[in-house]
Amino acid sequence: MMNIGTFKTNGGHTYESNYIEESTKDNRISLIFSLKEQVGALARVLRIFEERGVSLTHIESRPSRLNKDEYQFFINLDNKSIPALDEIVRCLRHDIGATVHELSRDKKKDAVPWFPRTIQDLDKFANQILSYGAELDADHPGFTDPEYRARRKVFADIAFNYKHGQPIPHVTYTEEEKKTWGTVFKELKTLYPTHACYEHNHVFPLLEEYCGYNENNIPQLEDISNFLQTCTGFRLRPVAGLLSSRDFLAGLAFRVFHSTQYIRHCSKPMYTPEPDICHELLGHAPLFADPAFAQFSQEIGLASLGAPDEYIEMLATVYWFTAEFGICKQGEKLKAYGAGLLSSFGELQYCLTDKPEFKQFEPEKTAKQKYPITEFQPIYFIADSFEDAKEKVRKFAATIPRPFSVRYNSYTQSIEVLDNVQQLKNLADCINSELSILCSALRKLE
Repeated sequence: MMNIGTFKTNGGHTYESNYIEESTKDNRISLIFSLKEQVGALARVLRIFEERGVSLTHIESRPSRLNKDEYQFFINLDNKSIPALDEIVRCLRHDIGATVHELSRDKKKDAVPWFPRTIQDLDKFANQILSYGAELDADHPGFTDPEYRARRKVFADIAFNYKHGQPIPHVTYTEEEKKTWGTVFKELKTLYPTHACYEHNHVFPLLEEYCGYNENNIPQLEDISNFLQTCTGFRLRPVAGLLSSRDFLAGLAFRVFHSTQYIRHCSKPMYTPEPDICHELLGHAPLFADPAFAQFSQEIGLASLGAPDEYIEMLATVYWFTAEFGICKQGEKLKAYGAGLLSSFGELQYCLTDKPEFKQFEPEKTAKQKYPITEFQPIYFIADSFEDAKEKVRKFAATIPRPFSVRYNSYTQSIEVLDNVQQLKNLADCINSELSILCSALRKLE
């Protein structure tokens, strides 16, 4: 897996560079750089290497997926080029104006992985999916179905071309796709009253009323996104497939949920090998309308920003056992709130029986629990409430080693890095203003 960029602070100043860390056995050096499409651009780059006596052992190119007027180049250098590499990267960035990512170099121990600072920065990684999208694995139910594969490409193209701020394109679903949705919708709805948490059951009728949820209609992401924004500020963003854990969690820090638009194959309506729109809209979306759950989700996202790789893995595991497969106490009963449960008829029934093992949700322990991804979970973690889970995640996040704290500014939709006195003063002013409002409201209630 690769991490793009480093972020480092020193004395209140921010220095940014880019790296992509990759395991290699031959110590080769590689670069990825982007150039604007213009006559002589590549020739100027090659001249930089020639003037410094650096030999290229491999080069390939492709149109940039992020900028239509740019090309991306991937090159390998022999390891004798290490002394000249810093000067080469400097020239590419400052003389040529190229965006450069270095591969296979040892990053400094105090380097912090790059993370998005503004909500527009999500455009930088939204298309870096790990699997699925337009292409399917050989064991996927739709692998041998050319019509299904063509439909998946339609959905992938929507996601690849989407940029923050644009309305999410409306999709006209086929009758077959709506039939698959209807099968899943009807079966799950029979279980929600007895198996789903109060928050999910409270919101679901609102989604039926305002967002077109019913067995004969697949709701549109744009309608749901607009509804969620009025409830908690959460929004949906189309994605072609699975993102890395780091990128997915980073989206949550901005109250952005990356959602697929495609639907599972009609041959197996009760099974999907990857998240599809049934999973997203029936499992995840309802709870993003709940303030406590929305805040809990964002806390996990904020904790991930700039976290070391091993902590990203732990946070992803915490997310798995909460937002995906979480169970909470409500009164004297256990109720499901995880999307993986709320979108799976079979596992939603199974999870509240005496067959699985139940453990108390404690992030430090939960984060180390191994889990299967192709079968029902043998272990579930129980949260006392979303508020309790949020406070525990907040305490766990405080143990993540990074030389700063972060705060989401909802007015500018940006991440503030709290690493200098001025930033702390600004935060104190905001807190004082909110406290004044609180005190005034309390006095009026007396």
